[in-house]
This record gives sequence, structure tokens and C-alpha cells, in this order.
Amino acid sequence: MILIPILFFAIGIAIANALHLHAFGISARYIAVACLAGLDTVLGGIRSGYEGKFQNDVFVTGFVTNTVIAFAIAILGYKIGIDLFVVVALVMGMRIFNNLSLIRRYLLQGYLDMISRFKRQKQEADAQKESSQSGALSTAEGVE
Repeated sequence: MILIPILFFAIGIAIANALHLHAFGISARYIAVACLAGLDTVLGGIRSGYEGKFQNDVFVTGFVTNTVIAFAIAILGYKIGIDLFVVVALVMGMRIFNNLSLIRRYLLQGYLDMISRFKRQKQEADAQKESSQSGALSTAEGVE
């Protein structure tokens, strides 16, 4: 599940590099803001997947809506002479870091749970092995 957004992100980078796509001037700002909004939505989708709340329709509509709204705010700011793309970039950056911190916590908790489970299984196997060995010794002693 998590590998799908990462895979498509890598494919997008490969296509952009292969086609030598470059954005200059004011369009670079709009594209950057739209990319930040898209990245925020993807990370939010990954986070909701860890929380067990992921829904495809919410993700797709959120991706499109966030990207369009961020793009529109940047254009509006340019039209009225205020650099609103900085505000959008700041807010999206804050949301990205928030999502990343939550994803990191979920991954760390999953790792710690896995380590704890392996330790418990090892202890149970050792205890079972020890009890079977002590049982074999007691029956051997009873035969003598």
C-alpha cells in the first residue's frame, strides 16, 4: 500500500528527467505549490492508511481539490500583488512535516511491536523447550 505512492513519485521524477521538463518564472511557483499540495495529500493518505481510515474517494477528491485550491490561491495572490504562494507553501510544508512525524511514529511503533513479539515468541519457545527437557529427565529418573 505504501509503496504505490512512492513508486508513482519515482516514475514522475523519471519521466520529468527523461523529457527534460523545466518550469521557469511565475509558472514554477504555481507548479511548486501544486506539487506541495499533492505531496501533502499523498502523505495524508499514507497516514490515514496507518490509522485504518483510508478511503479511495476521499483521497482522490482531496488530491484534486487541494491541488486546485493551492494553485488558485497562488494565482489570486499574483493577481492582487501579494505573494500568497509563500503562505500556501508554508502551510503545506507544516502539514507535510506533521504527516511525516505521524507516519514515523506509526512505523516506529510497528517496529517496536515486532521486536517485542519476536522476544515473546523466543521466550515461549525457550520455556517450552526447557519444560520438555525437564519432563524427559523426570521420566528417565523414574525408570532407574
